[in-house]
Amino acid sequence: MQNKLIDAYIERLITESTPDKPIWNIELLLDKNKKPHWNYIDGCMTNSLLEIYKETKEQKYFDFVEKFIDYYVSEDGSVLGFSVEKYNIDDVKEGTILFPLYEMTQKEKYRKAIELIYSQLKTHPRTKEGNFWHKKIYPNQIWLDGLYMGQPFYMLYETKYNGMKNYNDILNQFKNVRKLMFDESKKLYYHGYDSSKEMFWADKKTGLSKNFWLRAIGWFIVSVADCADYMDKQMYDEFNFFKELLKEAVDGLLQYQDPETKMFYQVVDQGQREGNYLETSGSAMVSYAILKGVRLGMLPERYQKIGLDIFNGIVDKYLTTNEQGELNLGGICLVAGLGPENNLRRDGTYEYYISEPVVENEAKGVGPLIMAYTEILKIK
Repeated sequence: MQNKLIDAYIERLITESTPDKPIWNIELLLDKNKKPHWNYIDGCMTNSLLEIYKETKEQKYFDFVEKFIDYYVSEDGSVLGFSVEKYNIDDVKEGTILFPLYEMTQKEKYRKAIELIYSQLKTHPRTKEGNFWHKKIYPNQIWLDGLYMGQPFYMLYETKYNGMKNYNDILNQFKNVRKLMFDESKKLYYHGYDSSKEMFWADKKTGLSKNFWLRAIGWFIVSVADCADYMDKQMYDEFNFFKELLKEAVDGLLQYQDPETKMFYQVVDQGQREGNYLETSGSAMVSYAILKGVRLGMLPERYQKIGLDIFNGIVDKYLTTNEQGELNLGGICLVAGLGPENNLRRDGTYEYYISEPVVENEAKGVGPLIMAYTEILKIK
């Protein structure tokens, strides 16, 4: 089920990108002081391209990914811009690309880099409930998107190299998020939780942020699908836990789906409130998680059409051709977060989430769209 329009768009992305200046990393391109560094954004893209290689066997995709990662990973296993001491859970995510690359190439430097990144998880600070802090600069905080940044890598490592010893730790971190951050009435997950209940954006009683940000929920359900995929196949009860978690979260989201485009809004439950908009990255993640969930047997077969409709809705609304004949993907929220203490603008209000820039061709939107496309390629 290849899509010529998507193929042409991907071709543009890899043709115009170099490892130090990928055209999808808009944050890097906008900030001239930022140097190339290991990051989850590039991880999204390279993982997606490697999946396309697996399905199409077109060598250009593998060659691009290998060259890209080799720019960052040295022979001794050190990784450009990665530091354990930063304790940034975001930087763990790109490590998932190293597992298939090591298996496909047997380059020992990839195996060494995996160990380096895993060493961060051994000492990463945790909340009192046992979850990884989102970052060292965000103490005592769980952000929903952080589950995607840390847990799939953790699951892969435990499955392949550590005899599944820490599976319970992984499951407990998801269980804590379900217990602490899920709204039983709206059936949605809040963006952030502060276990100290001291941050300016956090409710003093619950520790929760104020709103339901689409992309954070998107990252979360992708992490659920990915962790179920990376888990050892004999783990029946654990798989069923992820299966139930995914269906509950997807069904919650579907209550707020736009009936025309099949997409979802930046602030999920606020619909057509002034300033709200249909957002690409989170919608693409929902499409991916649904399509993958169906393929893995986590969701009923009838959900496949729902996933496809979301994907097609994004393409119809936001994948456009400019005057130069170039394909561009729009409707992507550039960035959103909570705090830190010296950034009072990031307060988790509705007004904050709709104030962040909306951009084109940014990997937090492009990556998930291609991730969803890889699932479409796997439909037989």
